[in-house]
Amino acid sequence: MTSPYPKLLAPLDLGFTTLRNRTIMGSMHTGLEDAAKDFPRMAAFYAERARHGCGLIVTGGFAPNFEGWVKPFAGTLWTHGGARRHRQVTDAVHAEGGKIALQILHAGRYGYSPLCVAPSRIQSPISPFTPRALSARGIERQIRAFVRCAALAREAGYDGVEVMGSEGYFINEFLVRHTNHRTDDWGGAYENRMRLAVEIVRRIREAVGPDFILIYRISMIDLIPDGSSWDEVVQLAKAVTDFRRLLFYTGAAWGAGAFLVMPAAPVLAIGFATIPSLALSLLLGDQKGATAFTAPVILAASAASLGASGNEVAAAILAAGLLIFCLPMLQREISARRGVLQVPGKV
Repeated sequence: MTSPYPKLLAPLDLGFTTLRNRTIMGSMHTGLEDAAKDFPRMAAFYAERARHGCGLIVTGGFAPNFEGWVKPFAGTLWTHGGARRHRQVTDAVHAEGGKIALQILHAGRYGYSPLCVAPSRIQSPISPFTPRALSARGIERQIRAFVRCAALAREAGYDGVEVMGSEGYFINEFLVRHTNHRTDDWGGAYENRMRLAVEIVRRIREAVGPDFILIYRISMIDLIPDGSSWDEVVQLAKAVTDFRRLLFYTGAAWGAGAFLVMPAAPVLAIGFATIPSLALSLLLGDQKGATAFTAPVILAASAASLGASGNEVAAAILAAGLLIFCLPMLQREISARRGVLQVPGKV
């Protein structure tokens, strides 16, 4: 049977490495990240996904230091010993022909810990702890922690990293006036507020070199008071794409996720639209926002939000040879349709 999505299982050349197909397992917390005793189970979990054809896997979030913990003693990667423990995960995925990236997640004020830090001393409504406002030197320590984590991920055998910059976590907190009340070089004008994100991406790329997958998870719409404007989102995307090849994974709303579509070249993918006609018009480059980029701007939402036109949109996306990232919530639907998509076994 001829697949209506001929590009889905086609290899994708990223220039320095090739994904065997264009299916991506997005980051999710499995509950296995926090203790070394659970790493064999985590390795088996990801290896099974690679065995059944997933092109690229992104792990659950790992903090780059204790201040970035989601909770006390949550998963971290900040030592060479930790990198050695991660080897069993990356070796298991590579043995099945897959590729895997580690998500670097700094929780910021969302951290369920008295050690949590943020740009300003503003408590999150979902945490009982008020974060400590970082000094300029403290911000520099956090940047170095991100870079160290990325370098250790490469040492551990990961094929890349995803920097969590959306959904209200640490980096996102610097970007918006809602949580950044600073008056120094890290606050105020947007050029200052986006400085943290730009510095982290730039220094990670310098540390890991050009032949390492680097994904930045960007917030396309915050849905909070004093969140980023569309012009600010565009400005950030342009700034971080200066640092060689970069992939984007989109987030929509603080604490919510997104369905992401993107090609291998630097490009912005948007994950908040629910109107199929808007998604199609962006695919065709008809919207004003799309013209601001040298690379195409692609928009899509979950299959459910696209409604009856979802298959039409997906077909248009895949026909263009683009890459699909999907939330775990879509895996059941994709698995149910694997006869149509010609995806063998589990997704």
